[in-house]
Amino acid sequence: MSNFYSMLFRMKYIDRWALMRNLRKENLSEHTLEVAFIAHALCIIEKTKLKNANINTEKIVLAALFHDTSEVITGDLPTPVKYFNSDIKTSYKNIEAVAEEKLLSLLPDYFTDEIKDVYNLTEEEEKTVKLADKISALIKCTEEVSFGNYEFKEAKKSTEKSIKEFNSPAADIFIKEFLPAFSLSLDEQTKL
Repeated sequence: MSNFYSMLFRMKYIDRWALMRNLRKENLSEHTLEVAFIAHALCIIEKTKLKNANINTEKIVLAALFHDTSEVITGDLPTPVKYFNSDIKTSYKNIEAVAEEKLLSLLPDYFTDEIKDVYNLTEEEEKTVKLADKISALIKCTEEVSFGNYEFKEAKKSTEKSIKEFNSPAADIFIKEFLPAFSLSLDEQTKL
């Protein structure tokens, strides 16, 4: 018996943005799906608009689905805490690695190599997943601010800044072409 997948299905119990007043709660499962959608879009932009034929879309989307799985063990540590200083950041990375290893240990032997590969990314693959994660955060901030929740105003600014620091044409294109619609109502979106 393996409880690997039953552990992953607990992602729905992990709330994100715990230190912030949310008008709409977001759990880890929702976030993960959105990151996978965004990672897929970034891969399409890379392949079609930016002519990067070397991008491994399937691996990146799969990695996006697994990118926060360790949080079923660690919980979601808020970004201001996680990146407060280099010691905390390094310690938390180590904790995440231990949690990933614990999850992997729950797998039957014949699964281990396949799932382990999901966590072994090239620098470029990791960057794409990280960007998708940041863009997901930006979308959350954009939605909360558009609902009148100014608790997310500063988080939105800092997230925009961190995305810019990636110097990613694919992210710039995604933000220009897709982000504005996240401030629209359903009626406005269906008129497009």
